[in-house]
Amino acid sequence: EVQLQASGGGLVQAGGSLRLSCAASGFTFDDYAIGWYRQAPGKEREGVSCISSSDGSTYYADSVKGRFTISSDNRKNMVYLQMNSLKPEDSAVYYCAADFGRASDWYVSKGYGMEHWGKGTLVTVSS
Repeated sequence: EVQLQASGGGLVQAGGSLRLSCAASGFTFDDYAIGWYRQAPGKEREGVSCISSSDGSTYYADSVKGRFTISSDNRKNMVYLQMNSLKPEDSAVYYCAADFGRASDWYVSKGYGMEHWGKGTLVTVSS
C-alpha cells in the first residue's frame, strides 16, 4: 500500500523559512515522481514542485521558483521541500503526492494528476 506522510508545517513570519518532509512507503521510490501541492482556503489546489528521485530532475511553479527547493533522500524514501523567503500568499495546506513515472512540468501545472496522495500539513505565514 502506497503511503505518503507530510510533516513540518507550522506558523512562520513573512520572510522566514520552513522545511517540509514527505515520508514515502509501499512502492519503489525510484520509479515514481513525487510532488508537493498546496491548497489555500477558498482556492483550488495547485502544483508547487515535483522531483524524479531516479535522476533528480526537478520542476517548480513560477510562484515559488528561486524560493523553494525540492530534494530527495533515496536511502530514506524521503522528499523535502525547503521553503525560504515565505510570503503570506504561501499559506496553505501542503500535500505530497506520488505517481508512477517521471516528474515533469505537467504535474506542476495542475493541482491534480498524481495517483497517490497523503494527508496535508498546514503552513501559515504571518505578515
